[in-house]
Amino acid sequence: MHPFRQAVEARDEEAMAALLADDVVFTSPVAFKPYPGKPITAAILRGVMRVFEDFHYIREIADAGGRDHALVFEANVAGKKVTGCDFLHMNDDGLIEDFMVMVRPLSGAQALSEAMAAQFGRIQAEALDEISAKQA
Repeated sequence: MHPFRQAVEARDEEAMAALLADDVVFTSPVAFKPYPGKPITAAILRGVMRVFEDFHYIREIADAGGRDHALVFEANVAGKKVTGCDFLHMNDDGLIEDFMVMVRPLSGAQALSEAMAAQFGRIQAEALDEISAKQA
């Protein structure tokens, strides 16, 4: 089992963040532009944990070299069932440097978009707090 999957299933936010490279790039299923950096990615993941209900992984696929992983999941968002996939690419240190998420169906993606939009002020504030704490 991939360590990120273990961290998510344990709802261990610190372990999840520890697996992210400082220069990780997060590509959302509902936002146009990617989000670069560990602080915003970790904050987005915490936000997702707040909006997903009954989240669970159902399948894990890895390449032979161990640098690429696909973690297929199911969850509910605002009463809509979603199926999605976390695509992870690991750097030379074994940390996640590219994190892309896709979800379906469209109604579920729309519910996720609305739920995350409601969280985004908090997500941005958490990311800025983390950046400020590192600079202090």
